[in-house]
Amino acid sequence: MSDYFGKEVFKLGFGLMRLPKESDGKTIDIEQTKKMVDMFIEAGGTYFDTAYVYDNGGSEEATKAALVDRYPRDSYTLCTKLNAWLQCHDEESAKQQFYTSLERTGAGYFDYYLLHAIQEDNYDKYDKYHIWDFVKELKEQGLIKHYGFSFHAGPKLLDRLLTEHPEVEFVQLQINYADWENPDVTSRENYEVARKHGKSITVMEPVKGGALAKPVPAVEKLLKAANPNASAASWAIRYVASMDGIITVLSGMSNIEQMEDNLSYMKSFEPLSEKEQEVIEKAQQILNQSDEIPCTACHYCTDGCPMEIPIPEIFAARNEQLVYGNIEEGREMYQEAIAGCGAASDCIQCGQCEGACPQQLHIIELLEDCAQALE
Repeated sequence: MSDYFGKEVFKLGFGLMRLPKESDGKTIDIEQTKKMVDMFIEAGGTYFDTAYVYDNGGSEEATKAALVDRYPRDSYTLCTKLNAWLQCHDEESAKQQFYTSLERTGAGYFDYYLLHAIQEDNYDKYDKYHIWDFVKELKEQGLIKHYGFSFHAGPKLLDRLLTEHPEVEFVQLQINYADWENPDVTSRENYEVARKHGKSITVMEPVKGGALAKPVPAVEKLLKAANPNASAASWAIRYVASMDGIITVLSGMSNIEQMEDNLSYMKSFEPLSEKEQEVIEKAQQILNQSDEIPCTACHYCTDGCPMEIPIPEIFAARNEQLVYGNIEEGREMYQEAIAGCGAASDCIQCGQCEGACPQQLHIIELLEDCAQALE
């Protein structure tokens, strides 16, 4: 591999978006999170990733309790993000996110800082609110060490942004073997554009919101035949970590078991062999024929939904039918999901969800299908 910024970083990053919850299903389980942080650091991990909008701020506050208040500041690196199109309405409120994140985490400064979830329909907000100049000033003040942006659009816009902002040190991209040639996600093309500009990459969604940790049955069978002792998630994370230019691969771990599994193969990481790469190619061929709804359950679509429809949970119920053929189980999951919420048929087709979706899903059309199949 070539030399690049961040090459020496432990190749597993701790994504703090999907932290474990208490029995109420809403409150972050701080004690379990502390144990996970301890395990991660003891194994050599250093890179922690959160965001202003994660869990309505709960993730950043949990980061303070589980990490910042318990470890010397120079023993880890912390990344958070500013979202100029979600939970803000003008330049002042957008910039205030940085100072709120600083207060929530108590970190003093951020090692890595990202302009969050840039897409075709929101990238202009970062210009309108002068956020590029803002983060440059923060770096000059020592409040940020390195900055970049996380990205959910196509290679043309990525090339434009990296050309207009050559000072950016890294980008965060969605890369996984399911989306490598996905025309909506364009993982491969985005990766190639970033590397053409000499930018290092942090990887998000390597297991596609958990979908590749529990892949479709045919892929699961393929992976188990190739290595009975390896988890499905290990194939997905090692696939991305094997690429050149990768700073770290973020895994949004939700319990101690997931942390144990990830550390079991990433503590002494070895890139995929040529034979293992061939297995992944076969898995990709299978997934290209799958009817699964490729939702990563990020919940960006539900923020601002006027009908309060639990879209990711509805899609999970439909996938129970599409992927596993469990028709009645899917309907039961659906009824549990919409209890006290809007139903799939309640969609008023306002389009708010589709504008926010990082996966570029045709949510309105998919909800119509879900209504027919599940109600």
